[in-house]
Amino acid sequence: MGVKTMLPSHELGFYALVVTCAVVYSGSGIFEASREGVNRKAFRDGIKPGWHYFGRKMDVADFEWMMWFTSFRNIIIFTLSGHVLFGKICSMTVPQHRAVMYMVYGILAVLGSMGLVYLMIILSHCLVLYSIAMVKKKWLCYVAGLGCLASFKLEPFSSWQSGFVTGAFDLQDVLFYGGCSFTIMRCMSFALENSERKEGIYSIFDLLKYNFYLPFFFFGPVMTFDQFHAQVSTRELRRKDDEMKNIRVHALLHVGAIIAVDIFFHFFYILTLPSDLKFMNRLSDWSLAGLAYSNLVYDWVKAAVMFGVTNTIARLDHLDPPQPPKCITMLYVFAETHFDRGINDWLCKYVYDHIGENHDNIMKELVATIATFAITTLWLGPCEIVYIWSVFNCFGLNFELWVQKFFQQEPFAKLEAKMSESMSRRIRAAFGAANFWAIVLYNILALNSLEFALLVTKRLLLTGFPVSTLSIWFITYCGVQLIKEHERILAIEEEQCDKAKVE
Repeated sequence: MGVKTMLPSHELGFYALVVTCAVVYSGSGIFEASREGVNRKAFRDGIKPGWHYFGRKMDVADFEWMMWFTSFRNIIIFTLSGHVLFGKICSMTVPQHRAVMYMVYGILAVLGSMGLVYLMIILSHCLVLYSIAMVKKKWLCYVAGLGCLASFKLEPFSSWQSGFVTGAFDLQDVLFYGGCSFTIMRCMSFALENSERKEGIYSIFDLLKYNFYLPFFFFGPVMTFDQFHAQVSTRELRRKDDEMKNIRVHALLHVGAIIAVDIFFHFFYILTLPSDLKFMNRLSDWSLAGLAYSNLVYDWVKAAVMFGVTNTIARLDHLDPPQPPKCITMLYVFAETHFDRGINDWLCKYVYDHIGENHDNIMKELVATIATFAITTLWLGPCEIVYIWSVFNCFGLNFELWVQKFFQQEPFAKLEAKMSESMSRRIRAAFGAANFWAIVLYNILALNSLEFALLVTKRLLLTGFPVSTLSIWFITYCGVQLIKEHERILAIEEEQCDKAKVE
């Protein structure tokens, strides 16, 4: 049934009221648990002194977040501010050579932060993959690229390469593996795009300009080579209407998100609480479900802030980078579940869509998802928890297609055709609610721990059945209906914009 199907306003209001009450009730349970457990021995490593004037300690369990906004904060601000200033001068004086200037600044920043040996390791991989790209054989590009990626993800090759980098500071490992991994993905994109080029080849400088664009170098997102090359080669730099206003608004939103997370961590210890499973057993089913959901929301916020900062700088450089990840609150299908839009775009273009084509053939979809998650497993770093996460999410993506194909058969298709569109939307939302929790449970495997995921699953599906199971399912159903309403409004607005363009 169409996405523009509308439900009565009083029904939507009821759904909104139910979701709001459930969130407040669940949040109050997490808040009480945070207050009770703040002095537990198991929480000592995760809870540190915070706002003394409020009498609150802070959840510091996330190493990345704490490093970005404490000891490494000034270095990030200084380096990226230098890039913005440098980029502005280049755009005003030599716009035709701005890509070269970005490359020079990026190489100097990498050299200054990680040293000459690290830079040589990066350049050696770039040179190897550039040589492979000249052959213009796609299969060879995949083999060489994935082989290079494996050299940073598998032992003993990973330790052997990282051993060359001397010195030590808090984020050395993060910068080492982040820069290397993103470099390989960019080099593979370059090689595959070069293989598609019918006439001529791209130069080694095209690859270096692409790889050493500093805002994307260490933390991404990955912007495919064809898009980057086309945008950075533009000599006439023009801003769209209200573009600078939108950039400023997004920058303020990111600052607001950082402040909001800091406040949140002083009152809700969502990252530290799951580390004590004995204490978790004392929580209600509602609080446990809210805690699992909060972990996913936080990881989305972290990804949105990290990519949002780099994307804002890229927009100042007249680029159109990958969009931030779609909010986990707005997801109820596996096909849209990702925390890194750049990697998702890369995988879709070169693997998932390439093999799966239009994604309506069950066997092609199975092969495409297996190949996609195999590369994703290598990208994340092969280990037991990543294997489990990949298998479950690969199954979820295929199961969606299997269910869709099943209900397209008789008599289900005929039965739905006789229904009203609003009733069809309600039935689909019920299935979407179940899918929503499958997404939550499958992804907290990687974001938290296997033990915590098993505890939540057991409480929601076994010991909490039928009261907790059905009530949480109904609340999620209400939330999915609100998501569908948001999608309906966006679809209508998009249609109106398209009509206005035609006229």
